[in-house]
Amino acid sequence: MTEVVGMTRQEQKERTRQAILDAALALSGEHGFAQLSLRQVAREAGIVPTAFYRHFASMDDVGLALVEQSFQTLRRMIRDAQRDPDTFADIIDASAEILVRVVKQHKAHFGFVARERASGSDAVRAAIQRELELFISELSVVLARLPHLERWSAEDVKLAAGIFVRNMVYRAEQVVHTPDGRPDLEEDIKRKARREMRLIVLGFEKWVSD
Repeated sequence: MTEVVGMTRQEQKERTRQAILDAALALSGEHGFAQLSLRQVAREAGIVPTAFYRHFASMDDVGLALVEQSFQTLRRMIRDAQRDPDTFADIIDASAEILVRVVKQHKAHFGFVARERASGSDAVRAAIQRELELFISELSVVLARLPHLERWSAEDVKLAAGIFVRNMVYRAEQVVHTPDGRPDLEEDIKRKARREMRLIVLGFEKWVSD
């Protein structure tokens, strides 16, 4: 990786760190992250292996950083979907539209999470699970403000949030595997996501927390 004239030492360091993450993300799409070696990633990033250790202690550390980046995207997605959600219809329609748009824009990161949450290293899988639980907790805060749920227990609100998140993760994985140039398939995913979320919501009015 060549030096860029005019960049500070800190900017160069951040640029190299991001190059390592980008290289690992790209290679993981071809081979799976658990199969990657430090040397492969260093070569793809355009650095020597010894330079890798100036930024990460191990490949697991790279994986954890990729998990963090991926879930930053997820959090932005849910923040966009929850802008002034006065009704269930608002948040459902917004979620379906934003889900497909954001996953298309960040397919590499969503693909990474989809692959590694099932077959990644122990450290990466555990990090993904922690982030999903945090994501569920954040969504619980949003749902607790909506009609009917304000009288639920915190545990039941979190259960409802978990159902929504699992649905979103499943549909996000479908978007990752949808070929480019197939708006018909994308619309079908949005349609099914909206119907599923509305089906979930139908039971909310009658549910009574213990």
